[in-house]
Amino acid sequence: MYVRIILLFLMSFTSPPDVMLKWVVLKGSTLRVDGSTNLNKFSCLLKDYESPDTLLFYQNNDKNLPVFMSGSVRLPVLSFDCMSGAMTEGLRKALNAKEFPRLKITFLSLKKYPALKTTEEVISGIVYIEMAGTSKKVEVNYRICMDNQQVIHLVGKQTIAFTDFGLAPPRKLGGIIRADDQLDIEFNLNFKTILL
Repeated sequence: MYVRIILLFLMSFTSPPDVMLKWVVLKGSTLRVDGSTNLNKFSCLLKDYESPDTLLFYQNNDKNLPVFMSGSVRLPVLSFDCMSGAMTEGLRKALNAKEFPRLKITFLSLKKYPALKTTEEVISGIVYIEMAGTSKKVEVNYRICMDNQQVIHLVGKQTIAFTDFGLAPPRKLGGIIRADDQLDIEFNLNFKTILL
């Protein structure tokens, strides 16, 4: 809500957007979290995310200007599967899933609106990542393309640290197994676009 108000305020001082587009999340979207412990590596997957979340794009005349965005995806932390009961439970506990059941990614901008072709395009953008009640603004590098069925595939990757969000990395067996601070997050979202 606040992001949309700020965007509308900023846009009142610039030329109005020519086009507003809406991307709607489709079935088959996923989020993967990769990390490591002092013993091995682990990967946690959230499969088949299909909440009807939407992203809005405010596109200006100048195609070289950044594109403002609003909208977010809210990912259920309890749906992560780390292929190991202990690691799954450890991640949920570290992210305080009972009190904060969603990991939220709020989209703010792209450096430019993608061409939406079958060839993959690399574009960076700004998002807020919110975990366990703490938000952090980060730049994400995306790979974006559109397939022959007009489905947009957006893959974003970002490395974050538990401590960036005031969290302690998971520990097991009295601290014998300790997760490293850094996590690699990759979200693979599928969209259909609607012209408003």
